[in-house]
Amino acid sequence: MNIVVINGTEIRGCTYQMKEFFLSELREGNTITEFYLPKDGPAFCLGCKTCFMKDEALCPHAAQVQPIWSAIMNADLLVFAYPVYVMRAPGQLKTLLDHFGAHWIAHRPKKEMFTKRAVILTQSVGAPNKGAQSDVETSLNWMGVSDVKKFGLKLMEGVIWPELSEKKRKDIETKTKAFAHQFLNPRVPRMSLKVRLYFLIGKITQKMVLSRTLVPSVDTRYWLDQGWIKR
Repeated sequence: MNIVVINGTEIRGCTYQMKEFFLSELREGNTITEFYLPKDGPAFCLGCKTCFMKDEALCPHAAQVQPIWSAIMNADLLVFAYPVYVMRAPGQLKTLLDHFGAHWIAHRPKKEMFTKRAVILTQSVGAPNKGAQSDVETSLNWMGVSDVKKFGLKLMEGVIWPELSEKKRKDIETKTKAFAHQFLNPRVPRMSLKVRLYFLIGKITQKMVLSRTLVPSVDTRYWLDQGWIKR
Protein backbone atom coordinates (compact mmCIF):
# COMPACT_ATOMS: atom_id res chain seq x y z
CA MET A 1 0.00 0.00 0.00
CA ASN A 2 1.27 3.46 -0.91
CA ILE A 3 0.67 6.07 1.78
CA VAL A 4 1.10 9.82 1.30
CA VAL A 5 1.23 12.04 4.37
CA ILE A 6 0.60 15.79 4.23
CA ASN A 7 1.92 17.34 7.43
CA GLY A 8 0.23 20.68 8.05
CA THR A 9 3.20 22.02 10.01
CA GLU A 10 6.95 21.50 10.17
CA ILE A 11 6.89 21.58 13.98
CA ARG A 12 7.58 18.17 15.49
CA GLY A 13 5.19 18.57 18.39
CA CYS A 14 1.91 17.01 19.43
CA THR A 15 0.51 16.55 15.91
CA TYR A 16 3.79 15.01 14.78
CA GLN A 17 3.67 12.52 17.63
CA MET A 18 0.09 11.57 16.77
CA LYS A 19 1.06 11.04 13.17
CA GLU A 20 4.07 8.92 14.15
CA PHE A 21 1.91 6.74 16.40
CA PHE A 22 -0.54 6.28 13.53
CA LEU A 23 2.16 5.39 11.01
CA SER A 24 3.96 3.05 13.42
CA GLU A 25 1.10 0.57 12.89
CA LEU A 26 1.36 0.81 9.09
CA ARG A 27 5.06 1.01 8.26
CA GLU A 28 5.64 -2.69 7.72
CA GLY A 29 5.16 -3.67 4.09
CA ASN A 30 3.95 -0.23 3.00
CA THR A 31 5.59 2.70 1.21
CA ILE A 32 5.25 6.05 2.95
CA THR A 33 5.92 9.45 1.35
CA GLU A 34 5.71 12.59 3.45
CA PHE A 35 5.43 16.29 2.71
CA TYR A 36 5.77 19.08 5.27
CA LEU A 37 3.99 22.42 4.93
CA PRO A 38 4.77 25.16 4.30
CA LYS A 39 8.30 24.00 3.31
CA ASP A 40 7.22 21.58 0.58
CA GLY A 41 4.09 23.44 -0.48
CA PRO A 42 3.29 26.26 -2.88
CA ALA A 43 2.86 29.97 -2.26
CA PHE A 44 -0.64 31.46 -2.15
CA CYS A 45 -2.80 30.85 -5.21
CA LEU A 46 -2.64 33.95 -7.43
CA GLY A 47 -6.15 33.53 -8.82
CA CYS A 48 -4.81 33.55 -12.39
CA LYS A 49 -7.21 30.73 -13.38
CA THR A 50 -4.54 29.12 -15.57
CA CYS A 51 -5.30 25.68 -14.10
CA PHE A 52 -9.00 26.03 -14.96
CA MET A 53 -8.70 27.62 -18.39
CA LYS A 54 -5.54 25.95 -19.71
CA ASP A 55 -3.64 23.31 -17.73
CA GLU A 56 -2.60 22.88 -14.11
CA ALA A 57 0.91 22.08 -15.35
CA LEU A 58 1.16 25.77 -16.35
CA CYS A 59 0.40 26.99 -12.81
CA PRO A 60 3.08 29.46 -11.60
CA HIS A 61 3.57 27.15 -8.61
CA ALA A 62 3.59 23.88 -10.58
CA ALA A 63 7.11 23.03 -9.42
CA GLN A 64 5.83 22.74 -5.86
CA VAL A 65 2.31 21.47 -6.56
CA GLN A 66 2.91 18.76 -9.15
CA PRO A 67 5.23 16.52 -7.07
CA ILE A 68 2.63 16.44 -4.29
CA TRP A 69 -0.23 15.82 -6.72
CA SER A 70 1.73 13.07 -8.46
CA ALA A 71 2.34 11.36 -5.12
CA ILE A 72 -1.36 11.65 -4.28
CA MET A 73 -2.27 10.05 -7.62
CA ASN A 74 -0.05 7.06 -6.83
CA ALA A 75 -1.29 6.67 -3.26
CA ASP A 76 -3.84 4.26 -1.84
CA LEU A 77 -4.16 6.07 1.49
CA LEU A 78 -3.93 9.82 2.06
CA VAL A 79 -3.09 11.09 5.54
CA PHE A 80 -3.57 14.73 6.51
CA ALA A 81 -2.08 15.53 9.92
CA TYR A 82 -2.36 19.06 11.28
CA PRO A 83 -3.10 21.08 14.41
CA VAL A 84 -6.25 23.16 14.82
CA TYR A 85 -5.53 26.86 14.27
CA VAL A 86 -8.28 29.19 15.55
CA MET A 87 -10.81 26.37 15.09
CA ARG A 88 -9.90 25.79 11.43
CA ALA A 89 -7.20 24.13 9.33
CA PRO A 90 -3.82 25.92 9.06
CA GLY A 91 -3.56 28.46 6.23
CA GLN A 92 -0.67 26.63 4.54
CA LEU A 93 -2.85 23.55 4.17
CA LYS A 94 -5.70 25.57 2.66
CA THR A 95 -3.15 27.09 0.28
CA LEU A 96 -2.19 23.64 -0.98
CA LEU A 97 -5.81 22.56 -1.37
CA ASP A 98 -6.58 25.75 -3.32
CA HIS A 99 -4.14 24.52 -5.97
CA PHE A 100 -6.14 21.30 -6.41
CA GLY A 101 -9.33 23.14 -7.33
CA ALA A 102 -9.09 22.19 -11.01
CA HIS A 103 -9.52 18.56 -9.96
CA TRP A 104 -12.79 19.08 -8.14
CA ILE A 105 -15.69 17.12 -9.62
CA ALA A 106 -17.15 20.35 -10.99
CA HIS A 107 -14.08 20.69 -13.23
CA ARG A 108 -11.67 17.83 -14.11
CA PRO A 109 -11.87 15.09 -11.48
CA LYS A 110 -9.38 12.24 -11.61
CA LYS A 111 -11.04 8.84 -11.59
CA GLU A 112 -8.18 7.56 -9.43
CA MET A 113 -9.53 9.64 -6.54
CA PHE A 114 -12.74 7.58 -6.48
CA THR A 115 -10.85 4.54 -5.16
CA LYS A 116 -8.71 6.21 -2.48
CA ARG A 117 -9.12 6.32 1.27
CA ALA A 118 -8.15 9.28 3.42
CA VAL A 119 -7.41 9.98 7.06
CA ILE A 120 -7.57 13.32 8.86
CA LEU A 121 -5.60 13.55 12.12
CA THR A 122 -6.02 16.70 14.19
CA GLN A 123 -5.50 17.97 17.71
CA SER A 124 -6.42 21.08 19.63
CA VAL A 125 -5.92 22.39 23.15
CA GLY A 126 -9.63 22.20 23.87
CA ALA A 127 -11.46 23.65 20.90
CA PRO A 128 -13.65 21.46 18.66
CA ASN A 129 -11.82 19.64 15.88
CA LYS A 130 -14.83 19.37 13.57
CA GLY A 131 -14.46 22.69 11.73
CA ALA A 132 -10.77 22.18 11.04
CA GLN A 133 -11.42 18.65 9.79
CA SER A 134 -14.30 19.82 7.60
CA ASP A 135 -11.96 22.14 5.67
CA VAL A 136 -10.02 19.16 4.34
CA GLU A 137 -12.89 16.68 4.17
CA THR A 138 -14.90 19.02 1.94
CA SER A 139 -12.01 19.33 -0.50
CA LEU A 140 -11.42 15.56 -0.53
CA ASN A 141 -15.10 14.79 -1.13
CA TRP A 142 -15.26 17.24 -4.02
CA MET A 143 -12.15 15.61 -5.50
CA GLY A 144 -13.99 12.29 -5.39
CA VAL A 145 -12.72 10.65 -2.20
CA SER A 146 -15.61 8.87 -0.51
CA ASP A 147 -13.89 7.14 2.40
CA VAL A 148 -12.63 9.87 4.74
CA LYS A 149 -12.03 8.89 8.36
CA LYS A 150 -11.42 11.58 11.01
CA PHE A 151 -9.62 11.36 14.32
CA GLY A 152 -9.29 14.38 16.58
CA LEU A 153 -8.09 14.86 20.15
CA LYS A 154 -8.39 17.64 22.70
CA LEU A 155 -5.15 17.83 24.66
CA MET A 156 -6.54 19.99 27.47
CA GLU A 157 -3.21 19.99 29.36
CA GLY A 158 -1.24 22.20 26.93
CA VAL A 159 0.37 22.33 23.50
CA ILE A 160 3.97 21.27 24.22
CA TRP A 161 4.47 17.52 23.92
CA PRO A 162 7.17 17.08 26.63
CA GLU A 163 5.04 19.10 29.04
CA LEU A 164 2.05 16.76 28.78
CA SER A 165 1.74 14.24 31.58
CA GLU A 166 2.97 10.72 30.94
CA LYS A 167 -0.59 9.49 31.37
CA LYS A 168 -1.87 11.89 28.70
CA ARG A 169 0.89 10.98 26.25
CA LYS A 170 0.22 7.29 26.74
CA ASP A 171 -3.50 7.84 26.25
CA ILE A 172 -2.85 9.64 22.95
CA GLU A 173 -0.56 6.84 21.81
CA THR A 174 -3.05 4.09 22.69
CA LYS A 175 -6.02 5.79 21.05
CA THR A 176 -4.14 6.76 17.89
CA LYS A 177 -2.66 3.31 17.35
CA ALA A 178 -6.07 1.73 17.89
CA PHE A 179 -7.54 4.06 15.27
CA ALA A 180 -4.80 3.02 12.81
CA HIS A 181 -5.70 -0.67 12.98
CA GLN A 182 -8.66 -0.25 10.64
CA PHE A 183 -6.23 0.62 7.83
CA LEU A 184 -4.03 -2.46 8.16
CA ASN A 185 -5.92 -4.28 5.41
CA PRO A 186 -6.04 -2.40 2.09
CA ARG A 187 -9.44 -2.23 0.42
CA VAL A 188 -11.13 -0.28 -2.33
CA PRO A 189 -13.99 1.84 -0.95
CA ARG A 190 -17.39 2.21 -2.52
CA MET A 191 -18.38 5.57 -3.93
CA SER A 192 -20.53 7.28 -1.32
CA LEU A 193 -23.96 8.74 -1.98
CA LYS A 194 -22.53 12.23 -1.39
CA VAL A 195 -19.80 11.80 -4.02
CA ARG A 196 -22.27 10.23 -6.45
CA LEU A 197 -24.46 13.29 -6.02
CA TYR A 198 -21.51 15.63 -6.62
CA PHE A 199 -20.64 13.67 -9.78
CA LEU A 200 -24.24 13.87 -11.02
CA ILE A 201 -24.23 17.64 -10.45
CA GLY A 202 -20.97 17.90 -12.39
CA LYS A 203 -22.33 15.80 -15.22
CA ILE A 204 -25.52 17.85 -15.54
CA THR A 205 -23.52 21.08 -15.43
CA GLN A 206 -21.10 19.98 -18.15
CA LYS A 207 -23.98 18.83 -20.37
CA MET A 208 -25.58 22.26 -20.00
CA VAL A 209 -22.30 23.99 -20.85
CA LEU A 210 -21.83 21.76 -23.89
CA SER A 211 -25.30 22.54 -25.19
CA ARG A 212 -24.64 26.28 -25.07
CA THR A 213 -21.26 26.55 -26.76
CA LEU A 214 -19.65 25.64 -30.07
CA VAL A 215 -16.16 25.39 -28.61
CA PRO A 216 -16.02 23.24 -25.46
CA SER A 217 -14.02 24.52 -22.52
CA VAL A 218 -11.05 22.62 -21.14
CA ASP A 219 -13.31 21.13 -18.47
CA THR A 220 -16.00 20.06 -20.92
CA ARG A 221 -13.47 18.54 -23.32
CA TYR A 222 -12.12 16.54 -20.37
CA TRP A 223 -15.59 15.16 -19.56
CA LEU A 224 -16.05 14.27 -23.22
CA ASP A 225 -12.67 12.52 -23.36
CA GLN A 226 -13.51 10.51 -20.25
CA GLY A 227 -16.77 9.39 -21.87
CA TRP A 228 -18.80 10.82 -19.00
CA ILE A 229 -20.87 13.01 -21.35
CA LYS A 230 -21.57 12.87 -25.09
CA ARG A 231 -22.34 15.45 -27.74
